[in-house]
Amino acid sequence: MKIGVNTFVWTSPFTTKDFGLAAKIRSMGFDIIEIAVEDASLIDVPLLKRTAEDEGLSITICGAFGTTRDISSDDPAIRRNGVDYIAECIRLTEAVGSSLFAGPVYSAVGKTRMVSPEQKARERAWCVENLRQLGKVASDAGVTVCIEPLNRFETDMINLVDQAIALIEEVGHPAYRMLVDTFHANIEEKSIPDAIRRAGSLLGHLHACENDRGTPGTGHVDWIGVRDALREIGYAGPVVIESFTPGIVEIAKAAAIWRPLAPSQDELAREGGRFLRQLLG
Repeated sequence: MKIGVNTFVWTSPFTTKDFGLAAKIRSMGFDIIEIAVEDASLIDVPLLKRTAEDEGLSITICGAFGTTRDISSDDPAIRRNGVDYIAECIRLTEAVGSSLFAGPVYSAVGKTRMVSPEQKARERAWCVENLRQLGKVASDAGVTVCIEPLNRFETDMINLVDQAIALIEEVGHPAYRMLVDTFHANIEEKSIPDAIRRAGSLLGHLHACENDRGTPGTGHVDWIGVRDALREIGYAGPVVIESFTPGIVEIAKAAAIWRPLAPSQDELAREGGRFLRQLLG
């Protein structure tokens, strides 16, 4: 398994001026830089590819799904914008030489409501229709799209591995797998290791996050159980630390990061990476 870290740990939005993070990430012993794409126009894509290659890093891409990028919205214009954004991220993923794009592609983060079964069915139908359309875009680009369940405070649509499996099966396109994030799973799943086992061969990506979004290995996530479950299913994909800097107002509010989660963001990444290498090595 290759171990990586997400650029959200240090900055938002990620832009060309942040490419120096690649050298830092490599110096910490990581194999992967995960780029959070909030605005693709801010990123010099060919230079990003060269920078990662020069540092010996692989790239994975994750999306940022605000209210204007909701493929299950009532508003057709918002649904189209969401489809366009996901397609753009897929093309960017291909352009940087990666084959993995991940995120809660099915809805907007923060969309949490109690709605009627009829409304839920309409939203589900729009989501499935759009994901089927995007499946061809992904397969043509050689990209796997990993669907990420979020906790109940961030979405009312896909909270569990079982729900992600059901959505992938309904969409019925081989471009889709799933991402398990241990922060979200710690809230929603009865057992994170059992959830990983149920994901099985559909698991394409893992966000290794502590229960408080702090340094992996310093909280109460069952890391030994996670490791054993990954071994049982023969998982060989990326394992990426995702956390957020409290210094950026937009991210702090969206992720409810109201305090520092480690003495520094560098320490969070460095010590978290060391822990994961020892755990999974």
